[in-house]
Amino acid sequence: MIQLLSSSVEDFMLPCLNKTLFGMECPGCGLQRSLLLIGQGEFVAAFKMYPAIYPLLGFIIFIGLSTFMSFKNSNKIKMYLAVLTIATIIISFIIKLI
Repeated sequence: MIQLLSSSVEDFMLPCLNKTLFGMECPGCGLQRSLLLIGQGEFVAAFKMYPAIYPLLGFIIFIGLSTFMSFKNSNKIKMYLAVLTIATIIISFIIKLI
């Protein structure tokens, strides 16, 4: 019990299967740590860890809001946010590989 209290949240994070098997980071590597950094108020560090965190959060928040509220051009906004999120993930992954 005492060991559980002294361990950090990072001890319970899921390891990247792609990185474990192939030794190469996947496009989602850093997402968990980035969310943890946001929870700790380290917003710039969260962006540096996983640049797609803010478009992804914006997309998720908009989808959540749009289930309860009606927005004009909701489908176009969802599509724009999805494309922005995917593009950010791909671009940051390519930069990470270089």
